[in-house]
Amino acid sequence: MIFGFCTLGCKVNQYETQAMEQLLLSEGHTVAPFSERCDVYIINTCSVTAVADKKNRAIIRRCRKANPDAIIAVCGCYPQRDMDAVAALGADVIGGSSDRVQFLQNIMTFYREKTSLFQVDNALLRHRFEILPPGGLTGRTRAMLKVQDGCQNFCTYCIIPYTRGPIRSATVELAVEQAKVLQAKGYRELVITGIEIASWGRDLPGRPDLSVLLEALSEAVPEIRLRLGSLEPRIITEEFCEKIKALPGLCPHFHLSMQSGCDSVLARMKRKYNTARYLESVLLLKKHFPGCAITTDMIVAFPGETEEEFQQSLLFIEKCGFADMHIFPYSRRPGTPADKMPGQHSNETKENRSRAAIAVAEKMSKRYRENMIGKQYAVLFEEAEDGFFIGHAPNYVKIYAQTQKDLHNQVLPVRISAPFRDGVLALLEDISDWKSKELFLNF
Repeated sequence: MIFGFCTLGCKVNQYETQAMEQLLLSEGHTVAPFSERCDVYIINTCSVTAVADKKNRAIIRRCRKANPDAIIAVCGCYPQRDMDAVAALGADVIGGSSDRVQFLQNIMTFYREKTSLFQVDNALLRHRFEILPPGGLTGRTRAMLKVQDGCQNFCTYCIIPYTRGPIRSATVELAVEQAKVLQAKGYRELVITGIEIASWGRDLPGRPDLSVLLEALSEAVPEIRLRLGSLEPRIITEEFCEKIKALPGLCPHFHLSMQSGCDSVLARMKRKYNTARYLESVLLLKKHFPGCAITTDMIVAFPGETEEEFQQSLLFIEKCGFADMHIFPYSRRPGTPADKMPGQHSNETKENRSRAAIAVAEKMSKRYRENMIGKQYAVLFEEAEDGFFIGHAPNYVKIYAQTQKDLHNQVLPVRISAPFRDGVLALLEDISDWKSKELFLNF
């Protein structure tokens, strides 16, 4: 059978899609682009916001209309939260945010028996980390290594604890085994991912912290880069930084969840830190990883956010000096406490505050990229586009190198010449001048 995938949302969803691809390929099936004619279309959904749900519905409807005779299978956080809504859109097979093997088996059952199968569990009762095959999406140079699932923070704006359940961690042994498989397949970089990877280990014997896992991975696959997914800022301590800065393959790019730069808004969000603790994390990272890229997310126009509180957030993000930011206007999510909070803002206010925050973020990003000029970086090249070969430096800044050579999946030295588009322009350096480890660490 021919399968096409559409993946929405986070890196965990991307990981789970590639795992399903691996399972299907191992059974002799074919994976084709979602835009092509397929026997089965699998839509792996996100439900982090109401906007995400709207996008899910549009894709499901469009897919059903364009492919009336195909099998439409939907999984992920949207059906986990509202299975009936997905069934009403005409899906043939529905799964939630776990048990991908059973979900694929249900598709095969539907193919034979033509009987719809809707199977979604209670996420809050999960206690087992789901083991899926390692791999990367077709044509990629980096692979994702999922080491954790679930979240127990219960922030007031977020539905994810209800759709993903409590914390579950991969064992060190499992993570190392899968990392070795990915290294053998030729991947040059691993993205350590999960719903909330800073909580890795809390459910394991001895409650190890994330540094234990990173040390084991670094030792097991020393020739592969390790890139961290999103981190909760409280994990950043002096001890944690001392441990991980000794790891030769760790990329100096840290995405620290923030959401607001105002203490009163953070309190209403029920975040587990204040701006002083967040700034402490930023300064620790800059101390131990000079020149590192610190990126973050920010929600603007949260219910009740005053103009004064918003201005406090703008001043705070400038103090942090982020290399890049993702700015989101608050989106109401039924089923969360924030949905019922007073002081819901108009779309106009959301748009105005988004523009203002984006302007500050773009200024900081340009400043960070300007500071890269003249420096050398070891770049993992990925794909050709418009006469350039594009890759990423260890700090995850996008690199544009003008060349006709095929540099796919090569790690090569470059020197930065100027900010360019959404990244920087770089010149390829003579490989003979590259002292591999020295340059690799010259972030």
